[in-house]
Amino acid sequence: MNIAFFTGPNCCLCDDAEAILRQSSHYSQLTVNKYNIRDNTDHYHLYAVRIPVLKREDNGTELGWPFTLDELELFLK
Repeated sequence: MNIAFFTGPNCCLCDDAEAILRQSSHYSQLTVNKYNIRDNTDHYHLYAVRIPVLKREDNGTELGWPFTLDELELFLK
């Protein structure tokens, strides 16, 4: 499964989200593509006040911060 991970520079919440993502039982099966929202105007307008955000590339659903490991596991099913 491909996951878009929208982040920003020096984002401690993004670090926390990534740590939870690495704990997921699905992590080894994921391809995680990180996007710094400052590198893309569209991403910046969509996610500037919402990062970190995970987006499933197969169905477009998003999981925004804050989230728990249990919520992440449901998101990845």
